[in-house]
Amino acid sequence: MTPIEQIIDDFAFLDEWEDRYRYIIELGKDLPDMDEALKTPESKVQGCASQVWLVSHAEDVSDPVITFQGDSDAHIVRGLVAIVLAIYSGHKASEIAETDAQDVFGKIGLMEHLSAQRANGLRLMIRRIKDEAAAFA
Repeated sequence: MTPIEQIIDDFAFLDEWEDRYRYIIELGKDLPDMDEALKTPESKVQGCASQVWLVSHAEDVSDPVITFQGDSDAHIVRGLVAIVLAIYSGHKASEIAETDAQDVFGKIGLMEHLSAQRANGLRLMIRRIKDEAAAFA
């Protein structure tokens, strides 16, 4: 998976939003496939226009490092899942709770270039990740 710092740097080199959308789609293509058995009603992010699934993994310890897997049936949304996972996956539950993805989205100018429906889906994904991190904390 591409580190978030690299994604931010790559966005800085792309001047046109058409190129940035292509890059988002490429990030989605690079996202590891999610096992179909994990695509359950429980792992589905409710309220997203496209189908989005998120699964978390953590050890049973205080303030665990949480890794996330995600997938979507839509190319751009799958790329957005990849960006969200780059921000949050592999961090401690307490860090996830404190991390504001809006800062990253602001750096790359993402939110103003998404439809209202996609922006809402992105917020739902982030809320789901933060809720799961809170449950582990």
